[in-house]
Amino acid sequence: MADKPTKGLADVVAASTALSDIDGKAGRLFYRGYDIHDLAGRATFEETAHLLQRGKLPTRAELAAYGEELAAGRELGPLVAANIAEIAEKQKPMEALRSLVSLSAADDPDKDSIAPDANLRKAARLTAQQPVLVARYHAARTGGSVPDADPELSIAANFLLQVTGRRPGPREVEIFDECLVLHADHTMNASTFAARVCAATLSDMHSAIVAAIGTLKGPLHGGANEQVMKTLESIPPDGVAQAVRDKLAKGEKIMGFGHRVYKTEDPRATHLRRMSAELAEATGDDTYYRMSKEMEEVVLDTKGLYPNVDFYAASVYHYLGIPTDLFTPVFSISRMSGWTAHVIEQHADNRLIRPDSEYIGETDQKWKPIDER
Repeated sequence: MADKPTKGLADVVAASTALSDIDGKAGRLFYRGYDIHDLAGRATFEETAHLLQRGKLPTRAELAAYGEELAAGRELGPLVAANIAEIAEKQKPMEALRSLVSLSAADDPDKDSIAPDANLRKAARLTAQQPVLVARYHAARTGGSVPDADPELSIAANFLLQVTGRRPGPREVEIFDECLVLHADHTMNASTFAARVCAATLSDMHSAIVAAIGTLKGPLHGGANEQVMKTLESIPPDGVAQAVRDKLAKGEKIMGFGHRVYKTEDPRATHLRRMSAELAEATGDDTYYRMSKEMEEVVLDTKGLYPNVDFYAASVYHYLGIPTDLFTPVFSISRMSGWTAHVIEQHADNRLIRPDSEYIGETDQKWKPIDER
């Protein structure tokens, strides 16, 4: 008799990867063997993207060359640029990004190739263009304008410049850059799995990324950070404990807590909590950090659940001036480095991903003509 299927594919190994690994019991995350605690606040997002996509932390010369490639790939193609305004008028952020990334494939000179060198070039362009797409979408829907990117600035600095309209301070850039590093990859999560399933059919990188974005859109995946902020905004600052207990008593889920993999604190949450506290002090308004800390304590005491990456990311992004409904698109900016690396890896040693299923429907049904049914 066949084994019963594992619900949600929990603990089922779907692919071999050299990109990232998790020790859920110890609460550790690794990118290509590097502990996230060693990379966070030390390696830049560009270094991390190079590590994931090209297999190694770059030398100074390699980083400069990669930075030039990113800067050159930042410019949007004519088709996608011409459609941003209409898409912004009719679609919400993640829907818009799904459409815009799909359109950008038509403008990509390597769109018809999945060869290794073409995939590397497309990975760099997608990584460079994603923050521009988010900023241009936001400007189009608000009637604003997007400042020109500064070729001397990092992806993190340029995004904050373009989405807020002001030049960010050095520490803001460092904090946001660290956020991008923390979100860059996370083993076989739902959106990465979707990307690899698509890539395994030998479909192109843009198609795989569209699959990933559609998966990230769901509130049980990337959408959780936005829901955390909405929860914080809906609760009176002096009524956090009671509000949380009331929600739990009603069986409502408190977003931002618990994780399928980690049995202790998500290591990314450790850094995001620290950054939220720092930004709260710097802005002179600790409301959302204080509320988050109290919520964390109540949930841990009541349910035994630790915060995950989404929980403190919400207040960090808020303090950086990022609109709440762009939190999940910001996730996609970072995760683009990991998604594209997984597509490269899948294409390099491909096998069609085709799991089995357990049939639970009716059996031995007999056909009848329509007039006899």
